[in-house]
Amino acid sequence: MEKFHQAPNVYVSEVGIKVMDLERSIKFYESIIGLRVLEQSAGKAVLTADGKLPLVTLEQPADIIPLQGRHSGLYHFALLMPTRADLGVFLQHLVQTNYRFGAGDHLVSEALYITDPDGNGIEVYIDRPHEEWAWKLGKVEMATLQIDANAIVAAGGNTPWTGMPAGTIMGHIHLHVGDTEKAEQFYKEAFHFETVAYYPQAAFMSTGGYHHHIAVNTWQGVGAPTPPRNMVGLIAYTMVFPDTATRQGAVERIGQMGVSISEEAGNYLTQDPSGNQIRLVVGQASN
Repeated sequence: MEKFHQAPNVYVSEVGIKVMDLERSIKFYESIIGLRVLEQSAGKAVLTADGKLPLVTLEQPADIIPLQGRHSGLYHFALLMPTRADLGVFLQHLVQTNYRFGAGDHLVSEALYITDPDGNGIEVYIDRPHEEWAWKLGKVEMATLQIDANAIVAAGGNTPWTGMPAGTIMGHIHLHVGDTEKAEQFYKEAFHFETVAYYPQAAFMSTGGYHHHIAVNTWQGVGAPTPPRNMVGLIAYTMVFPDTATRQGAVERIGQMGVSISEEAGNYLTQDPSGNQIRLVVGQASN
């Protein structure tokens, strides 16, 4: 899996989300998802799997309002586990805690879906070996089938759940947008992503031949508006570039497209056509 989340690829490494109750959310992400607090301050907590790499940042703004209505924003962020055995241990953990979840076999991956206490979507998944992915005319074959839960649990053996394994990384992000074609065009032009699959009202994009680093959909409705600034949901996600020159090329293309981009502590902040905020950084290690 590592080859898709390191140079020369452009990929997602970290997600920031707004929550209603920080302590409640920390408890959920520790006890159910199995992440650990890396840093914590008033109204904010940074979570990690390995004790070093930030994966999810939780923030509780003073004027926070609940998730509501049909808006653009986060559909889910996706934590990629190292092995099927890890997914099996996690699946058994979800069953034992009786926490509600969904699941899907996507041919290229096997995935579990959980919603946090505020309605933020989370996918926890493993990739099948990329040599087994089926490609045709530049598109990868994907589907949503029933998982073989018994086989996945069996892969975990009798290993006890001790939290999210250290090798877990941010695999991808899936976003609600107001216009799939505009979003697809933006990601392709700005960051040189390639579209590798389509679902009804959705597009899946990547670099380096991955099944997707970014997905966009209009499942909240065509024309779904940007959510209020203080509503539960996505703050921003981090996109990693292999080097300064590659990032600079993206910065220049974004400027030429007439899209707002600002510099922030040596990094850049921009947004897609639906207002999803993107932080552009250079060379963060994947593990």
